[in-house]
Amino acid sequence: MGKATRTSNAPEVGPFASHAMVLVTLNSPREKFWGAILNLAPAGVSVRGIDLNSIEDFIRQVKAGDLVTPNAVFFPMHRIERIELDLRNGDIPSLQERFQAKTGFDFAELLREFSAQPAKREAGT
Repeated sequence: MGKATRTSNAPEVGPFASHAMVLVTLNSPREKFWGAILNLAPAGVSVRGIDLNSIEDFIRQVKAGDLVTPNAVFFPMHRIERIELDLRNGDIPSLQERFQAKTGFDFAELLREFSAQPAKREAGT
């Protein structure tokens, strides 16, 4: 009986696959970061999004039509306290729902568009 291995071409499955919208709680120092998973590995997690302390400023910039850039960051596993999916909890809306209600934009779609922009720029040059 051979051991099952995951190949790099196999699609990720499960709730914490790439592009899942999450809230990452960090320690040392205590921070919260909201965004989409780029990669989850034993070494840590890469996420594209924003620090939760900056969400209101980010929302104001999006509403004003400013060019905003969600950060792509890596957090080493020793700093990660927990990762939770950004989902509605009963009557409490998810951060995505709150963002869309305030800006009229889907945050996950905004992230996808931002991720595609470098490829568009390279193709145009």
